[in-house]
Amino acid sequence: MREFDPAAFFPRFWNAIGETGLMVVVAFAGAAVIGVLLGLLLYASRPGNLLQNRVIFSVLNLIINVIRPIPFLIVAIALIPLTRFLFGTGLGPLPQTIPLIIVACVAIARVSESNLVAVSPGSIEAGAAMGASPARVLFTIVVPEALGPLTLGLTYILVALVDATAVAGVLGGGGLGSLAMNYGYQRFDWISVGIVVLALIVLVQLAQLLGNTVARKVMHR
Repeated sequence: MREFDPAAFFPRFWNAIGETGLMVVVAFAGAAVIGVLLGLLLYASRPGNLLQNRVIFSVLNLIINVIRPIPFLIVAIALIPLTRFLFGTGLGPLPQTIPLIIVACVAIARVSESNLVAVSPGSIEAGAAMGASPARVLFTIVVPEALGPLTLGLTYILVALVDATAVAGVLGGGGLGSLAMNYGYQRFDWISVGIVVLALIVLVQLAQLLGNTVARKVMHR
């Protein structure tokens, strides 16, 4: 076991925290926008719903069902040519946000659809009976009704992204995963590995706390 060197470790540690934060924020922002829009489209195009379209629903449903079961590690490896094309390299936090966004957005799409489907049909029928257009019903009745549970669903994805960045780090994305593998594990410095694990636990708890707080405020309103 190599002796722990705080002077060498902590500058790397704070840099890794920044890289992990960058991956999480960029990936979550991109995945939330794309995923919620896909979820809305899935919900609205379902047979019998506001904008039913069997072709659109079937295609989106198939794409999501194909991508969702694939482990993030496999997705990230398969997308290395794409990240190299877009960024000129597959290494670094920003290139790794591409597979993170793709994996997270399909999960968010399914979570969004599930929460929207749970909205009471009576509220939707009442809005339609008042002459509201399908788009108006969707954005003024369905989405506000589902916003609380949807926020909790997005919190779950945010926490999962923090975990996934550790895998992305091992693949060259930097961050805490890279620090634990390349600085801690390969040097048999288990104190460094332990600090990284504790940091990931703290980040997950902070993400969960943030999501729960926002959800409570949304549901209270």
